[in-house]
Amino acid sequence: MARTAIVTGGTRGIGAAIAVALKEAGCTVAANYAGNDEAAQSFNAETGIPVYKWSVADYEACAGGIAQVEADLGPVDILVNNAGITRDAPFHKMTRDQWTDVINTNLNGVFNMTHPVWNGMRERKFGRVITISSINGQKGQFAQANYSASKAGDLGFTKALAQEGARNGITVNAICPGYIGTDMVMAVPEKVRESIIAQIPVGRLGEAAEIARCVVFLASDDAGFITGSTITANGGQYFA
Repeated sequence: MARTAIVTGGTRGIGAAIAVALKEAGCTVAANYAGNDEAAQSFNAETGIPVYKWSVADYEACAGGIAQVEADLGPVDILVNNAGITRDAPFHKMTRDQWTDVINTNLNGVFNMTHPVWNGMRERKFGRVITISSINGQKGQFAQANYSASKAGDLGFTKALAQEGARNGITVNAICPGYIGTDMVMAVPEKVRESIIAQIPVGRLGEAAEIARCVVFLASDDAGFITGSTITANGGQYFA
């Protein structure tokens, strides 16, 4: 799969696993990140994958960053919209900034990254846009009105844009992970983690590599007939 791919939020957690899996599948990969320089440089040293710093919440930064990636690596064939943040709070305590920060990154960021690559994909008659949504975008979650709204919006974006891209060889799909054993999840108290696992029928947390394998398939030529779809990867916790 000799394609050029960008993975946003691609130097840690699920994003890092996706970037590595795409590289192993034969892609030329650029990993975007927003703030953790130390983690990004460590990832680059370990994998050899070039890293690029910008905020997906800033449209001009996205356009400039994508232009730099394309100058360095070639036209972007595969975009993985993985970057996301949480600012959890019960709605009656949620601030406007908590709402806006999450929407700007998790939903507007998907527009900001996809829009600059879209016309090139249309002209080349090939593209893969894969957005990492969430189980909580499907079912909702207490204290995550902002996060759940943003991730549900990603699914609406996916279904609508798939209809526009289909005749130009562009597929647009989403993946909704459940609870994955990332550093963030593993850092919660053990009792909380146990209560989460108790809700998962397969009896364990997911692995970042399992989400990455879903991405590699959707990015492949073999997945050309799949568009506007959502892969639900949550161990049976929720059926959409």
